[in-house]
Amino acid sequence: MTEGWTYAKAGVNIDQKSSAIASLVKQLNYTRQGKGTQVRMKNLFASLIDFGDVYLTMATDGVGTKLLVAEELNVWDTIGIDCIAMNVNDTICVGSEPMSFVDYIAIDRPDDVITEQIGIGLHKGAEMSNMEIVGGEIAVLPEMVNGVDVSGTCLGYVPKDKVVTGQDCKEGDLIVTLKSSGIHSNGLTLARKVFEAAGYGMKDSVPGLSKTVGMELLTPTRIYVKDVLDILSKYEVHGLVDITGGGLRNLLRMKESLQYVIDNPIKADPIFTKIQELGNISDQEIYQTLNMSMGFDIIAPADAAEEIAKNYEGAAVVGRVQKGKGVLLEQQNILYENY
Repeated sequence: MTEGWTYAKAGVNIDQKSSAIASLVKQLNYTRQGKGTQVRMKNLFASLIDFGDVYLTMATDGVGTKLLVAEELNVWDTIGIDCIAMNVNDTICVGSEPMSFVDYIAIDRPDDVITEQIGIGLHKGAEMSNMEIVGGEIAVLPEMVNGVDVSGTCLGYVPKDKVVTGQDCKEGDLIVTLKSSGIHSNGLTLARKVFEAAGYGMKDSVPGLSKTVGMELLTPTRIYVKDVLDILSKYEVHGLVDITGGGLRNLLRMKESLQYVIDNPIKADPIFTKIQELGNISDQEIYQTLNMSMGFDIIAPADAAEEIAKNYEGAAVVGRVQKGKGVLLEQQNILYENY
């Protein structure tokens, strides 16, 4: 049997990435004096900044190689949604409400049509997040960029007594997932390589998929802001987890002295099963690379979790919290111990 694809084989080694991040972060030791100092906590999805009665939050992210799909299809009007989503979905993981955004577009040559289309998506994403785009930058870099890169930074706020850090998670809590809209905006390097190796281009149809490969991959990332903020206003919540790069490993950002067991994962959409099938990808690899339709996880007391699962679209209880360590994909007997 042909050796299965991995994210590392496709060109993205998440362990090397983690090492590179650590080598950068160890140099960042300066602490601001006065108002606006950082709250230094490990593994948060967004940074907390002490600002009187509230924490300001900042998160930054980009669209990644999904942009190569947009370029091949010449479809640019949805990637702005992805840019917003990747930032606001991290922002809400600490209970913070997104309020302001700045975008950064690096491009090899100015193109009014492309930037207008990107703007359409950015506007839509901001509207879906109840967030204002207050500025941005377009950098023309013909000697550095071949095509387009899109990223941004989100500013949010959370009252200090409402912050969610994951440290309140406890044995007996349940894990509720909010369904993803598809592959979202990570793991695209692996997905593209798998389809390419199987002989499928972005404009091709594949048995089992309702849209062409490219249009499946371009499905905009779901924005969870309104649902999650509503949940936080009604229920006790102990942890919030955006399932992006690292897949289920993201649950390792929660309280370290517990084990997070996925014992009833929801059925993955066809795009995921097709990628796994064509790429001969192991369960261990696929669940630490893609969201597998579990786009955003909420850890809450059992009674609250059951109510959330009943009352929100695409929500389901997928797991539990128990004594132990790591993230356990129970049916497959797969344990992730390192983020």
